[in-house]
This record gives sequence, C-alpha cells and structure tokens, in this order.
Amino acid sequence: MTSSLDALPKIGAPATRALHAAGYTALRQLADVPRADLARLHGMGPKALGILQAALEEHQLRLG
Repeated sequence: MTSSLDALPKIGAPATRALHAAGYTALRQLADVPRADLARLHGMGPKALGILQAALEEHQLRLG
C-alpha cells in the first residue's frame, strides 16, 4: 500500500517534469527543500508550489 507521501500530487505536467528532472519523485522528498530552490526549476510556478505546500502540510511537513 502506498502513502500519499510516496507520490507527487497533481500539479501539472511541466511542474511534474521539472521535479522528476531534479530527482524528486515523491512528496516526502520535498520536505524542507527551500521553496526558492523549487521555484527556480523550469516549469514550476506559484500554483504548483502552493499545491505542494498544502500537500506537505497535510502530513505536518513543509517546504524549507
């Protein structure tokens, strides 16, 4: 059984590709990663960052 921390939330194809290219394939990997670092990824916009932050907060985690 997989946890919601084992997959990335639905954030759009460009943002998902950007995360995969940077080596992030699971939500848990994003805990404490600086928001600014993710924002620099090509394809990652404010909406995707907000979705990721909300998904992490559901597990009492956050972006750095």
